[in-house]
Amino acid sequence: MRDRHTTETVVDHYGSDRSGPCRPADARRAVERAVTGRGADGPARYDARALSDAVLVASELTTNAILHGGGITDFRVDVVGPGVRLSVSDRSHDLPVAVPATDDQGRRRVGGRGWPIVCRLAHDVRVADLPAGGKCITVLVPLS
Repeated sequence: MRDRHTTETVVDHYGSDRSGPCRPADARRAVERAVTGRGADGPARYDARALSDAVLVASELTTNAILHGGGITDFRVDVVGPGVRLSVSDRSHDLPVAVPATDDQGRRRVGGRGWPIVCRLAHDVRVADLPAGGKCITVLVPLS
């Protein structure tokens, strides 16, 4: 029996250099394409809300890599069992952090919501240092 397993590397699909930039829009399209079954094994089982969650997580991870990680060095999406695994690599060793929604004077901060969104919607969140430098964040987003 063969497990459903599709992998797509966004930077390869869009014809970019592996070290070149990947846009969050590219990551969102790659997740939609992988989950809705444009792979060899047909569509994965999912509901619309779960797909929306996976697309949002991909967008947040790639945006954070661009804004805080020195740029995206790799992005992968794999449909595995009842979920979609996303991996985003960047150039920074710094761990993601959640910042309070308000500053010391009680004023609302701009931004700072991406990492908490990722942690709320994804399971099995892992951050690993890469041998060549930087880090890889890998998460699993349930599809149902």
